[in-house]
Amino acid sequence: MGRLFGTDGVRGVANTELDVELAMKIGKAAAHVLTKETMHKPKILIGKDTRISGDMLEAALSAGLCSLGAGVISLGVIPTPAVAYLTRKYDADAGIVISASHNSAEFNGIKIFNGNGYKLSDDIEDEIEEIIQNDCASLDLPTGDAVGTISKCDTALSDYKAFVKETLKGESLDGLKIAVDCANGASYLSSVETLVELGAEVFVVHNHPNGTNINLKCGSTHTDKFCEYVKNIDVDLGLSFDGDADRLLVVDENGALIDGDKIMLICADYMKEHKMLSKDTLVTTVMTNLGLVNAAKEKGIQIVQTKVGDRYVLEEMLEKGYTLGGEQSGHIICLDFNTTGDGLCSALLLLSILKKTGKRLSELSSVFVPLPQVMVNAKVSNAKKETYRDDDVIMEAIREVEEEFSGNGRVLIRPSGTEPCVRVMIEGPEQGIITQKANYLAKLIEARLV
Repeated sequence: MGRLFGTDGVRGVANTELDVELAMKIGKAAAHVLTKETMHKPKILIGKDTRISGDMLEAALSAGLCSLGAGVISLGVIPTPAVAYLTRKYDADAGIVISASHNSAEFNGIKIFNGNGYKLSDDIEDEIEEIIQNDCASLDLPTGDAVGTISKCDTALSDYKAFVKETLKGESLDGLKIAVDCANGASYLSSVETLVELGAEVFVVHNHPNGTNINLKCGSTHTDKFCEYVKNIDVDLGLSFDGDADRLLVVDENGALIDGDKIMLICADYMKEHKMLSKDTLVTTVMTNLGLVNAAKEKGIQIVQTKVGDRYVLEEMLEKGYTLGGEQSGHIICLDFNTTGDGLCSALLLLSILKKTGKRLSELSSVFVPLPQVMVNAKVSNAKKETYRDDDVIMEAIREVEEEFSGNGRVLIRPSGTEPCVRVMIEGPEQGIITQKANYLAKLIEARLV
């Protein structure tokens, strides 16, 4: 068995790679590891997105948790960041989300928050994984009244919406017209209801989940049609969430896409000016566009970079006392508000800046000019995606491409932590050339790792 936990929990095709047996074992192992030091009956929350496999996996996961004596509270369909917050609010021992985030409907995943609402460290995940690989044989199962139970929480959504509204500190969104793409996912109620309750006029698309249409040609990973939609209606901006609503991408009033890099620097620039940016530092990953790095330096903002994965951004923030960070993909973490990426909190922070500055989003987004960048996915099985480094032909081809740029660009190759592919990212002065080189490397990797 390869490593179960990727950069964002356990993920795979539901009912094959992630089946009910594995979900039950994850429940057992997580209940043991996360609550073994407590002297009380553990309380664990479970939320999920809108995938058809969510009910099946929740039942198996809950059974595993209850078999170790945990009390399970089902939150229903709710954004991932809501689970992080409610774990703290409800004084739970852990929170678990059943979601494959931006992936298509056949995938699902399990990600876990500790009692403080933070994603688990690698060490804790390794401990859980070791128990699973040993078939949970070391665990003692309780009997009688020590067996766990399952209950439902009817206030989860309203409690999360009340929390998110605190981002605006009493401000309203009166006068703003906002388009929203809910990706047929977990934000289909929370985002729209919150924006309306705050006074915005909302135009919503892709908010009719049916179990199989989550992220289907919509949401933050499929923005072309939404950009066109925003361009053709009279709104101030568009908000595009992913399936579990921890990511946000934005579309300006002219239909231009604003990625996580620009959202982060808009927020960092405003927060620094108003002495709200801890240590004048923004934490990003190595995927961040070089244009952001250069512009930030000119504004007196320090950039700290981590390896790819919002969990690593968060670890750096917690270790060094920074409060703002994120990824180009739209995971934006503001520790002034929540302990994980929160698409709705990010949206409200940006909307607040829009109102306070009186500027159009197209004007704010000129905060930096991005260097041309392209990313191509080489489709490779999960079992082989880590092995490209062992192939001399692939590594020599990468070196040759890097040398061609002579320091005026960069090549970043990495196995995806959430999908069966190797990501090929190239940054350089000319879009046509970098696209050609990225496609070449991706095809080579696919051919060599069949």
